[in-house]
Amino acid sequence: MQRALELAQMSADEGEVPVGCVIVRGSEIVGEGRNRRETKRNALCHAEIEAINNACSALGGWRLWECEMFVTLEPCPMCAGAVINSRIKKVTFGAYDKKAGSFGSIADFNSIAYNHHCEIKGGVLEEECKEMLSSFFKALRESKNKQAD
Repeated sequence: MQRALELAQMSADEGEVPVGCVIVRGSEIVGEGRNRRETKRNALCHAEIEAINNACSALGGWRLWECEMFVTLEPCPMCAGAVINSRIKKVTFGAYDKKAGSFGSIADFNSIAYNHHCEIKGGVLEEECKEMLSSFFKALRESKNKQAD
């Protein structure tokens, strides 16, 4: 999770919502990702999607059944779907997402009769993850208020 926080900070430094994601197999990092929606002007550029794509490339296949994901924010519906489709065995996330979280907050994709369910653990380094997001959005609001003045 520490590496996911570092990736999230990189996104924040570029003006992106600070979300970072790491996929590991055993003790080896096989995929990393960070939020790049603004930079790439693409709604698909979430940290989880980038990390899954990188892990699939590194491992030479789409089934990540031996892998675990560590992400700073609870996955949204798109990313939860990608987790299920890639067969990731466990997702550990930091902050709960009360607006789009799809592994318990708004919806629980594990409660739907899909052909794969992953283990979920939320709230890991939650305060650090929440603080990074809160600080980012506070600075963004302050910047917009200064521009309006």
